[in-house]
Amino acid sequence: MHRMLLILLLLTSSQLQANSERLDEAAFSERYQQAGISLVRKNQALLTYLWADVYAAAFYAEATITPSQAASQPARQRLELYYYRDIAKEDVIKAAWVTLERQHSSAQLAKLKNELDALHATFRDIQPGDRYALNYSPDAGLTLERNGNEVFRSSNTELARTYLGIWLAPEGLSDSLREQLLTER
Repeated sequence: MHRMLLILLLLTSSQLQANSERLDEAAFSERYQQAGISLVRKNQALLTYLWADVYAAAFYAEATITPSQAASQPARQRLELYYYRDIAKEDVIKAAWVTLERQHSSAQLAKLKNELDALHATFRDIQPGDRYALNYSPDAGLTLERNGNEVFRSSNTELARTYLGIWLAPEGLSDSLREQLLTER
């Protein structure tokens, strides 16, 4: 019994070390300036699928609120993704739609379809090292950055809530990733 526990602890320890190294590779900054207001990195996590690290994610919000408060209200926030794998843009869009259809009614998505299509039209095939970020602020709305360049902007708060919800709302892409990003530490 003690031997099994020791093996489990060693495996867990090596996995934590590997996760730490992958997050170091993503090199998420501690702070992000959004229109002169400082957002702090609340949490970061890895999305792993079939034992392969797909991307690292970091969630930023104002220092005075918790991650879950930021995600549940129209507060300033940033979700940044750093990719480790090649992913075809069609696969990213398909995964987004599957998640959105699981989270929202057809009527809700129909209202947002034109803007969702416009957002998806800015996507490109992803390569290792690519960095995407969704930024939201009540005054500027939603922006999407690809490798530091803004490629999309919308003032629609519902679009921002819906799209950030792919990662931050229940029944999203990964409950584990969501929990890691929104847990108060």
